[in-house]
Amino acid sequence: MTLQAPSIVPYFARLCSLPCPIIRWTAALAVMVAALGLPSPLAIRAGAEPLVELPGFVPGSTRPAGEGPMVEVPGGWMIPYEETIPGTTATFRMIPIPGGTLRMGSPEGEEDRAENEGPQFEAGIEPFWMGENEVTWAEYKGFMAACDLFKAIESARIRQVTPANEADAVTAPSNLYDPTTTFTNGEKPDLPAVTMTQYAARQYTKWISGLTARFYRLPTEGEWEYACRAGAQTPWHCGSDAEALDATAWYADNSDETTHAVGGKEPNAFGLHDMHGNVAEWVLDELVAGGYARQAGLPQPVPSATAAVWPVKLSPRVVRGGSYYDEPARLRSAARRGSEDIAWKDIDPNLPKSPWWYTEEPALGIGMRVVRPLGVPERADQLRWWNADTPSIVADTNDRLMQGRGARGLVDPNLPAEAKAAGIGN
Repeated sequence: MTLQAPSIVPYFARLCSLPCPIIRWTAALAVMVAALGLPSPLAIRAGAEPLVELPGFVPGSTRPAGEGPMVEVPGGWMIPYEETIPGTTATFRMIPIPGGTLRMGSPEGEEDRAENEGPQFEAGIEPFWMGENEVTWAEYKGFMAACDLFKAIESARIRQVTPANEADAVTAPSNLYDPTTTFTNGEKPDLPAVTMTQYAARQYTKWISGLTARFYRLPTEGEWEYACRAGAQTPWHCGSDAEALDATAWYADNSDETTHAVGGKEPNAFGLHDMHGNVAEWVLDELVAGGYARQAGLPQPVPSATAAVWPVKLSPRVVRGGSYYDEPARLRSAARRGSEDIAWKDIDPNLPKSPWWYTEEPALGIGMRVVRPLGVPERADQLRWWNADTPSIVADTNDRLMQGRGARGLVDPNLPAEAKAAGIGN
């Protein structure tokens, strides 16, 4: 389609409001070349490679062809996409989630409601993509392998971590001293990964962000509940009857006390699987006294970034969704569970105890799911989403690194090729 010059003016007015500079530039370029009758910028090539590659976003006002949920935003459409983690064969699928508002928490009359689920407030949610499924062992084991990879890279004296760039480095988890604990319920590639600490989960998102050059992170608690409910105000996204959970969730009544392959149950209205049950999922927030009293006292709706409770203590931090061993009450969309860092590492013989792994039974049902926001923050703000946020995590991580039971490295899309060229890894 070729646009006449006068018709492109309103397009540029909309594009100025786009939060992400890359998307803003791509969409603006699309409008300009369309006005001139040129090919789409996504088709412009430098040599054999696309000049512009922005998975999950299609510029223009016309709904893209294809199946799956699509979300219209200023300048174009967010669409589902599949990401292959560079250097591995593991893939994951991301689903677009529209922006909107959420009545966060549970009403006072909801059965099994806990005090920390209120008072309810209105949360404003910006558009984002979310993992269709929980992070699997196929995905997470690539991150686990980075420990030995980083050590080999350090020995080869390439990609050196220095005081000038150490904030950008990824810390990889130590090798498991007792795999039988973490893999109690199996380690098949399509099973959800479990027993990682929140710090490890955040570093995982930093690792895939570096490899893909796209900003991945954990969801805020508001984003998670908004995505889980998918517009529903009932205790579970599938309704008010706990019996309906059998079709949508793995939990105490049907799981046979183990995790199951992701995606095996019916998705919610947004197309997300296992938001209830299978494994509970890390979110960013700290669980604080008073529930949502602070948020409820602010002008409504409260932006997601303002509603989020950035952690200042090691625990409790929030996990959501309930697990395969939980009863329906813990699977409710508003239900919150706080981490217990010391108790969940009770039988860990290391001193200090691992900053990356838990060893106790509750954590056998704790996993994660990633999001990618439409708007990309500045680099300093990205690091805040990923890096250690308390002195104890910093100290424990540094201690383990000095002992050689952990490693760190610089991660970008060129890492797999450079490692291979140096004779390291596959």
